[in-house]
Amino acid sequence: MSEDWDNLILLDACRFDQFERLNTINGDLQTRTSLGSGTPEFLTKNFEGTTHHDTVYITANPMYRTKSLKDVFHEVIDVWGSEWDDQQKTVRPEKMAEATLEAYEEFPGKRIISHFMQPHYPFIGDSAREIGDHAGYEWAYRRVQGEDATRDHSTIWALLDEGKVDVEAVWRAYDENLEIALPHVERLVNTFDEKVVVTSDHGNLVNERITPFGKRVSGHPIETYTDELRKVPWLVISGETRKEIHEEEPQEHTNGDSDVVVDRLADLGYVNT
Repeated sequence: MSEDWDNLILLDACRFDQFERLNTINGDLQTRTSLGSGTPEFLTKNFEGTTHHDTVYITANPMYRTKSLKDVFHEVIDVWGSEWDDQQKTVRPEKMAEATLEAYEEFPGKRIISHFMQPHYPFIGDSAREIGDHAGYEWAYRRVQGEDATRDHSTIWALLDEGKVDVEAVWRAYDENLEIALPHVERLVNTFDEKVVVTSDHGNLVNERITPFGKRVSGHPIETYTDELRKVPWLVISGETRKEIHEEEPQEHTNGDSDVVVDRLADLGYVNT
């Protein structure tokens, strides 16, 4: 939050090397080291115990609502609450872009953080069909509901680590999730007049060997400090002007319906919230 920007776009689980290969947006591409290797750690280490009443947080990820982060921002807009795609079990990037533009117009004197779900799975492109059933959401849903923790399907990362799916197919689907999101991010960049940064909360391991595990690991376990997880893109677009930012007391809001939060987190494959 101490960095210099007016509007910040977060791509969930986007690796630096992946972004460097696929990015289509003009800007000065730098790197940063994330404070966390997963969203829960990223949120708590960046925002717990702080106040940023000059900032509006727009999010497709319900993880924020499970943390002790009440009144950190002037306003939190839960796009996952209104624009959840029940079939694909996520918020599509076009819905995030639309919600972000609405907030940008509604809060002209505030910094904007727009937290997209992609490229984090579930994979929503054509390549996902090659992989087949891989969500594993049933197990997470039952676990967070306090029920018997069983699964109808394994997670994509478990299937990958067990050699049941092809690593190249997973990479294609993972990359495609970013490619699907980027035009909607570019739409925001082209609309914003002020300084924009495009970054990520953390990266992802795709069947890669890291220490101290000594074996191949997939996913984004917290407190795992390796470049694949913590080296994130930091794309700076200077803009034509700067915002006149001012603080205001937080808007009155609730933490959302707890059952809905649980369902959304289960769809995303989160267990320990």
